[in-house]
Amino acid sequence: MEMDYLVGVLGGMGPAATADFIQKLIELTDAGSDQQHIPLLVSSIPDIPDRGACLLNGGLSPLSALLDRLQMLENAGAACIVIPCNTAHYWFPQLKAATSVEMLNLIDMVAQAVRDAGFSKVGVLATDATLITGLYQTALEQFGVDFVIPEGAAQQAVMDGIFALKAGATESARGHFEAPYQYLQQQKVDAIILGCTEIPIALAEEVRNRPAYFVDSNKILAQAVIRWYERKTGKTLLRPSGKKLS
Repeated sequence: MEMDYLVGVLGGMGPAATADFIQKLIELTDAGSDQQHIPLLVSSIPDIPDRGACLLNGGLSPLSALLDRLQMLENAGAACIVIPCNTAHYWFPQLKAATSVEMLNLIDMVAQAVRDAGFSKVGVLATDATLITGLYQTALEQFGVDFVIPEGAAQQAVMDGIFALKAGATESARGHFEAPYQYLQQQKVDAIILGCTEIPIALAEEVRNRPAYFVDSNKILAQAVIRWYERKTGKTLLRPSGKKLS
């Protein structure tokens, strides 16, 4: 039964990023009816303590809340669990060890997508916490990919853009990303990883105009979920590249 392959989404970090992931999953699924889409169990309970505040300033750890949500999804019948938040993957090893349910690692899948695309040098737009923990640096180094990270005012602009998006100020957020975007282009990178799941929302127009230049972490995760579901069910659901929704 297809209900044996429920996908659990441990979201809420933030709500807009979770919604963006689900929307991309829907758009990338080559379904002709409601019944052909992938069944989801979604936790978008946003009171999980701030990941950045914990890692950068010694604030309250989100691990206990993450474990609670993980257990809730497992108890509800999830057969696979994903987390559409890059920074939260700092706690991925503890979460994976606490469940018998299969989990897909967003960071690893983005790094593998970069390697598979043949990029040798990429820019990384991500939160301060994601960068200070070396999540992407470690994953990219394992695949032999060089990387460039914005510094100083450019990185502060990234954080300002992320916080603006979380507050619902999408247009303001987009403006904040102009400086770091230009900075990375000047470094002659082959592509830019959107390593915070809020960023693809703010840069949606740029991504539409140059889809091959941006590595959208939410899109990569959505594709991974579809491939997982295909392996489990034997169906072909990943929308062919270039095929448009009618």
